[in-house]
Amino acid sequence: MTAPNTGGSTTQPRPREEWTGQIGFILSAIGSAVGLGNIWRFPGVAYENGGGAFLIPYLVALLTAGIPILFLDYALGHRFRGAAPTAFRRVGRAWGRWTESLGWFQVAIAFVIALYYTAVIAWALSFFVFSFDLRWGEDPADFLTGEYLQVGDPGVSFEFVPGVLIPLAIVWIAAITVLAAGVVKGLQRVNVVFLPLLVIAFLILVVRALFLDGAAAGLTALFTPDWGALANPDVWIAAYSQIFFSLSIAFGIMITYASYRRRRSNLTTPGLVVAFANSSFEILAGIGVFATLGFFAFQQGVAVAELEGLTGVGLSFITFPAIVSQMPGGPLFGCLFFGSLALAGFTSLISVLQVVSAAIQEKFGLSTRAAAVGLGVISAVLSILFFSTTTGLLALDVTDQWANNIGIVASAVMMTILVIWVLRRGPELRFHLNAVSTFKVGRLWIALVGVLAPIVLGYMLVSRIVTLLVDGYADMPGWYLMVFGWGTIAFLVVAAVVMTLLRWRASPDDFTAWPEYAQSGSPVPASEGKERS
Repeated sequence: MTAPNTGGSTTQPRPREEWTGQIGFILSAIGSAVGLGNIWRFPGVAYENGGGAFLIPYLVALLTAGIPILFLDYALGHRFRGAAPTAFRRVGRAWGRWTESLGWFQVAIAFVIALYYTAVIAWALSFFVFSFDLRWGEDPADFLTGEYLQVGDPGVSFEFVPGVLIPLAIVWIAAITVLAAGVVKGLQRVNVVFLPLLVIAFLILVVRALFLDGAAAGLTALFTPDWGALANPDVWIAAYSQIFFSLSIAFGIMITYASYRRRRSNLTTPGLVVAFANSSFEILAGIGVFATLGFFAFQQGVAVAELEGLTGVGLSFITFPAIVSQMPGGPLFGCLFFGSLALAGFTSLISVLQVVSAAIQEKFGLSTRAAAVGLGVISAVLSILFFSTTTGLLALDVTDQWANNIGIVASAVMMTILVIWVLRRGPELRFHLNAVSTFKVGRLWIALVGVLAPIVLGYMLVSRIVTLLVDGYADMPGWYLMVFGWGTIAFLVVAAVVMTLLRWRASPDDFTAWPEYAQSGSPVPASEGKERS
């Protein structure tokens, strides 16, 4: 069934770019999933939520939510051949215009995340350089917030910090260059080079960490199971949260990436490879990070439990510089760590930006280069204005909390309910996955996506909203949270509505999905699907 034409001209769309093959897609998808959160978030979350016992809810979350939603993203992008707005418009049929708005909501999330994600990569590049002479000195915390970031009071500042602005501009130039080169010559080529480089660098770092004094104590602290933690619902929520944020699902990335796969392409088996590769890297990161923290605790004569700064910015830019200063061969270790951080961040960044670039290419009929340059320039200006100033760290922290914990989770809840319950497209998407893939999914997949996922994610969303409304965040002024926190959510909604109302350069509605789907679930003979003139 073809949705009615509800707007846009009959101009023919540009031929769709495609990955050269399965390896290029898998490496690019892994490059997107493996990011900053794998290195600075997973180890601390695991340690604080039962240690070795955390691996049980983590694996359950991966199998019951992470992989099923990843498959949902793949099915949407591959069957409906478009970035998030195009895919949701086509899956919505007669509802198309309004289901399209969910796609633009996801695009807006990606746009916001890209603005501040580049800043963290810029910090990593700076600290990569600082590692050569251990420039942070004896007090990395004071160096980070004082000399380097020059953090001021909450507010809107236009006092730029050159040490952040310059590497931030370099990151944006590199990102625009990759996007302008296209899917194969840009995204795929970068991931084929950077991902193996990241793995090699991080393996060297982990092996070095394992031979440090106190490494065994660090690993014992991480992996000693606290079985009593399994009775705590918050531990299970933490596991689902980690899997959800780690796999790059539910905000357009995997929908967009899957849309570049050829028609006859296996989806589920590569999906399993991506999911387990991402989790393997997280466990590897946990080993490296806690072996290093064990050394730090040994040097200070304290237990690992007494250390502070075990996650996020504190771990990467305060705790690790302090460790590097005390260890043999510290400069080399620092270069490996911050180089890995920059590589992991950059491969994720270009996937986030591709979500936005692909969407505006399809909506306005722009070339790859025009979309990349236009998007890049606007994004770079906003990123520099907000995140290279003395209030950049504070703005980043608040924006990240709301964009991730409310924006992305709300997107996932709406997506699963819309596709499975409102549009009733679960059986069709299951049929599509099975028609092109070797690993088949059963009706249980629909139940996991349509029942378990919205319940768990809905609970996460509601509890986080209540906490932010009641307790605020990080002792920030209420007006600041309103502007950079709730203001971010308001921007996502407004952007979604406005972009939906704008006219398409070439209507996405004249489209036939392939293979054809009969309500019985059996395929109807058909030639390969194509966009009809």
